[in-house]
Amino acid sequence: MSNTSTSLSKIALQKYKKNFWGVFSFSFLALCILAAVFAYLLAPDNSKNANQMHLSIHSKAPGFSVAMLILPSGITSSQNLVEDIFLGKENTETALPIKNYTITTSGIQIEEYMEDGLQGQTQEFSIASFPKASTPENIPTIYVKEQKFLLGTDKYGRDLLSRMLVGMRISLSIGFVAVFISLVIGITLGAIAGYYGGKLDALIMWLINVTWSIPTLLLVIAITLALGKGFWQVFIAVGLTMWVEVARVVRGQVMGVKQMQYVTAARALGFKDFRIITKHILPNIMAPVIVISAANFAGAILMESGLSFLGIGAQPPTPSWGAMIKDHYSYIILGKAYLAVIPGLAIMSLVMAFMLMGNALRDAMDVKE
Repeated sequence: MSNTSTSLSKIALQKYKKNFWGVFSFSFLALCILAAVFAYLLAPDNSKNANQMHLSIHSKAPGFSVAMLILPSGITSSQNLVEDIFLGKENTETALPIKNYTITTSGIQIEEYMEDGLQGQTQEFSIASFPKASTPENIPTIYVKEQKFLLGTDKYGRDLLSRMLVGMRISLSIGFVAVFISLVIGITLGAIAGYYGGKLDALIMWLINVTWSIPTLLLVIAITLALGKGFWQVFIAVGLTMWVEVARVVRGQVMGVKQMQYVTAARALGFKDFRIITKHILPNIMAPVIVISAANFAGAILMESGLSFLGIGAQPPTPSWGAMIKDHYSYIILGKAYLAVIPGLAIMSLVMAFMLMGNALRDAMDVKE
């Protein structure tokens, strides 16, 4: 039995490798996962939630650059290196966009950046504000840096590229957690209903049909409002609405497989039902479940984006692609459509990659071919 399953796995893997879109989507998703895990290492703004605001440079086009004066606060961060990498750095410095500066005998005088050629406010800082500078001439070298915004800035002057990278974590996390919850509930209930049948099957099918009859988005909104707005509440709400399809498929597969001879032999040998289900039945019905999981992953990302667009998903300042579209959809008619189009394209790309991978898995696991 193990030799057969191993050979079938190898055949499926070889078929998958021959599918260009399957390999391409898998590679794309692998890169996205790596970028999400190490988002704060890749993001130009590595503060928590990439939330450094500069209202004077709001809604700037991709490629915009400006000089930044870094003002130390004198506060030492309490975080370690691991927390900086995975949670973002504490904001212990202030970055001030400037148009130009002048070195004075006691420090530096700057003109704050203002758009449309307006005169910015003039401020002067003494050398005492810059502990690493020994002379006023050293201040620009150490504390004035040119910052480029590759994807521009949002309406609050935050770096859009950094927000997109950190926001990718939300989309991928909601997919992983929601699919995990749906698999645990769906496989458990589906296996019990399909294996035992009778009144237990009727009860579980009644629960499945009731849940299925409620519009998914409406059910998610109801659960979210009951649990409250927030990061983890959305994860649970989406996961609790995606188990129905898994349960139906598992139930149907189990009802067919439990009549096979090897299951009958396992019963004759006196194996317990739990072992028969987990060791003999479930491993042989996982192919369609894997395909459904890929589709559910894409559905979870779309659902989270929709909830964030409605304002009941991840709450500010946590970056979310759906919330970015909500904040900037009005800019489409103001000539700055990229503010809403960029996160929209990101959602579309991620969802399409999961759907293409699901289609490739379906073709690879089709034993009839």
